[in-house]
Amino acid sequence: MKDQLIIFDTTLRDGEQSPGASMTKDEKIRIARALERLKVNIIEAGFPAASIGDFESVQAVANIIKESTVCGLARALDKDIDRAGEALKGAQQSRIHTFIATSPIHMKMKLNMTQEQVIEHAVKAVKRARQYTDDVEFSPEDAGRSEEDFLCRILEAVIDAGARTLNIPDTVGYSIPQQFGATIKSLIERIPNSDKAIFSVHCHNDLGLAVANSLSAVMNGARQVECTINGLGERAGNASLEEIVMAVKTRHDIFDCQTRIDTREILTCSKLVSSITGFPVQPNKAIVGANAFAHEAGIHQDGILKSRETYEIMRAEDVGWSANRMVLGKHSGRNAFKSRINELGFEFDSEAELNDAFARFKQLADKKHEIFDEDLQTLISETSIDAEDEHIKLVSLKVCSETGEIPNAIVTLRVNNQEVTGHSKGGGVVDATLKAIENLVKSDALLELYSVNNVTNGTDAQGEVTVRLEKAGRIVNGLGADTDIVTASAKAYINALNKLLNANTRQHPQKSEV
Repeated sequence: MKDQLIIFDTTLRDGEQSPGASMTKDEKIRIARALERLKVNIIEAGFPAASIGDFESVQAVANIIKESTVCGLARALDKDIDRAGEALKGAQQSRIHTFIATSPIHMKMKLNMTQEQVIEHAVKAVKRARQYTDDVEFSPEDAGRSEEDFLCRILEAVIDAGARTLNIPDTVGYSIPQQFGATIKSLIERIPNSDKAIFSVHCHNDLGLAVANSLSAVMNGARQVECTINGLGERAGNASLEEIVMAVKTRHDIFDCQTRIDTREILTCSKLVSSITGFPVQPNKAIVGANAFAHEAGIHQDGILKSRETYEIMRAEDVGWSANRMVLGKHSGRNAFKSRINELGFEFDSEAELNDAFARFKQLADKKHEIFDEDLQTLISETSIDAEDEHIKLVSLKVCSETGEIPNAIVTLRVNNQEVTGHSKGGGVVDATLKAIENLVKSDALLELYSVNNVTNGTDAQGEVTVRLEKAGRIVNGLGADTDIVTASAKAYINALNKLLNANTRQHPQKSEV
C-alpha cells in the first residue's frame, strides 16, 4: 500500500490574495463545490478574521461541504482563532490552520519578538485551536529562511501542544529543490515526536520552483502539499495543484504515495477558477493549457498517429479534456441546460435564477450555432453581483468605425434606475465605448488591465473580456462576454464599476499570509 498524499487546496484563501482575484461568497461556494467533486482532502476557505465578508464566506463553505475538510486560517492570536472556530462551527470536518513567523528577519522586523516569545505564542495558539477542533495545523511562516535548530524547537513544542499537521512554507519562494527536500528530511529525522504529525509544504513560485520544491519535499517524507488551481496566488503564485497531482500519478514509479483526486475534474476546476477570477490560463500551461495536448510538428504528429505514448505521457481524457464535448444549441431544453450546468459545478438557488440563466442561454444560442461547456461557464460567471447591487446596467450601445474617420460610440446606461446617454470618440471603438461609459459614471478609476480571450474556437466564438480597475487602493476585476467584442468590453467595464460601487465587495482581504 502506498501512502496517501493529502491535497490541501488554498485557492480560496492564498489564491484570492492575487490582486484583483477577490471572490464573492457565491463564487467561493461554486469553487468549493468543484473542489469537493475533485476530491481534494482539505479546502482552505479563507481567513475569517480578515473581514466580515471573509468570515461569512468561510461559514457558508463550512455549512455546505460534506466530503472535504474545511479549513480556516488564523494568526497566532486569540481573536483570530476564536473567529475561525466560530466560522467553522457548521462543518462536518473542520481544521484550524494557525501560523507565526519564524525567520530572523520576520521575528525582528515584523514581530519584534524573541525566539522564546514566538514559541510561547505558537504553543498557546495551538492549544486554543484545539478547543474548537482536534484537527489543528501549524505553520512557521517563512520557514524557508528560518534557522533549522529553531524550527526543530518550535515544531516539537507545537506537536506536544496538539498540532497534528506541520506545514513548512517557503513563503517567499526562496528555496531550491534539493536543499528544500533535504530540510524536510532533516526536520522529520531530528524532531523527537515527528511521528505524531504529518509534514506538509506550501511553496511559492517566485523563482518558478514551487512545484519542484513541493515534489522534492514529497520525495523526502512530506505527506501533504498545499497548492492552488492553476497555480493562482500572490506575486508569482503557488504550487499548481494539477501539476503536483499529475506528476505523482504519472511518475508512480518514483513517488511512494498516491492521491485520491479525481483527475477527470481537473480541467473543469481550472476553467471555473479562471472564469471567476479573470485570470486566463496561458496556452502552454502544463495539464490545463489549450496546447497541453496539441501537436503541430510533423514528426510529433506522425509519432502520435502510430502510438500515442511516443509523445504523450498522459491521456488528455484523464484530466478532463474529453468530457467537454457535449454541445448545446438553440433547440436544447431546460432540463439539458440545467443538467449540464449542474455537472459544471453550479446549482441554481431558485426557479427564477434558473429561468434567468436559461433566457440568457437562449439569447446566446441565437447568436452562435453550438454552445460548449466553456460558453456555459462564461455565461454563469458573468453574473457576479446580485441584482440589488447592480447600480449600472447597459441598455444600448452603438459604435461607428470607418477607415479614415475617428471611431465613436453612443452608450445608454441605466444608473440607479435612471437612463442616461453619453458619447465619446476614441482611438478605436472599444476605447470610445469605455470613455463614453466613464463620461457618464465619472468613477475616476484607473484601468490597470484590459484582456481579451476567445472562449471557444471559430469566428462566432464569444469573446471574454477582463477589465481590472483600481481606485483608492481597491482593485477589482470585471468580466464580460459576448459574440461582439465591443459589447463584451462594455459589459466587463460595467461589471467592474458595479463592484467598485458595491461597499460589500471584498478586495484582497488577506493582509497576512503563509
